[in-house]
Amino acid sequence: MFSWDDNPDLNITPLVDVMLVLMAILMITAPTITFQEQIDLPQGSKTVKVTKPKTLTIRMDKNQKIYMGKEKYTLATFADDFVNKSVDYDKNTEVYIRADERLKYKDVMYLLKSVKAAGFEKVSLITL
Repeated sequence: MFSWDDNPDLNITPLVDVMLVLMAILMITAPTITFQEQIDLPQGSKTVKVTKPKTLTIRMDKNQKIYMGKEKYTLATFADDFVNKSVDYDKNTEVYIRADERLKYKDVMYLLKSVKAAGFEKVSLITL
């Protein structure tokens, strides 16, 4: 006679092996699956060019001579001359101030204050 085991054990090792292989295949192939959705993009203007923001550089040498482009000013008259000249510039223009390191602090601050008083908000001091 045959003897049947009353308490059979289930061997799940092959099942776990198959599941691990399937999971590895899924992990490798999932990042490469791409979905393509057909969308209609809006038409943009091809004539508008991106413009680089204008900048204005003001330099002051050790003798308190101020240079703005090709023009030369003195520290004593710069505030009034700059207010008159500032109407030619947009107030959103970035202003860069380069000053000699041998200048007094109050002279550089006077130059900075004069530029701010003319209505320019984006003023920076340039150092080496």
